[in-house]
Amino acid sequence: MRLDKYLKVSRLIKRRTVAKDVSDQGRVLLNGREAKPGSVVKVGDTLEIGFGQKILTVRIEQTADSARKENAEAMYTILKEETRKSEPLL
Repeated sequence: MRLDKYLKVSRLIKRRTVAKDVSDQGRVLLNGREAKPGSVVKVGDTLEIGFGQKILTVRIEQTADSARKENAEAMYTILKEETRKSEPLL
């Protein structure tokens, strides 16, 4: 499954176009490497997604072409959620 589609179906990111933009900006790492929107994801892969000051690390548990809102959270397990500290201005 494509990375941008997975992010949308799992509801980690609301829209596929936004998922594509985030990936193009280099804010998504797939197994520790920068991922493109067309990168193939599979069960067991680790995603690290940068949302502004927040970094979310998840492990892919399932892939599906579509998922109901209630079942979307079962597609991944949150491994780590951290907040970056902003650098002080000099």
